[in-house]
Amino acid sequence: MSTWAVLYDVEANEDLDKIQVHDLRRIHDAIAANLVHEPNVRTRNRKPLKLVSTESEVRETWELRVGDYRVFYDVDPQEGIVTILKVRKKPPHRTTEDIL
Repeated sequence: MSTWAVLYDVEANEDLDKIQVHDLRRIHDAIAANLVHEPNVRTRNRKPLKLVSTESEVRETWELRVGDYRVFYDVDPQEGIVTILKVRKKPPHRTTEDIL
């Protein structure tokens, strides 16, 4: 089992700056537990999404569920890098597309 490097996009860091400390700890713990090993394997809390990037090309982005929060990330299997793109709170009545 190989270890993946986890990098944070600027937008993800801005999202994390707005989150309270107790939730922030849970999010970082979940990232360490779920994305360092096999981040591109579907689990109960992880699933792939099809999203349109800013360049209008379709790419696969993943979602990690952490309580009320969703961590959106890309996986580069050739480089062994996970890039955290966004971290957003998802209220029960909203869809994933609403919070992106």
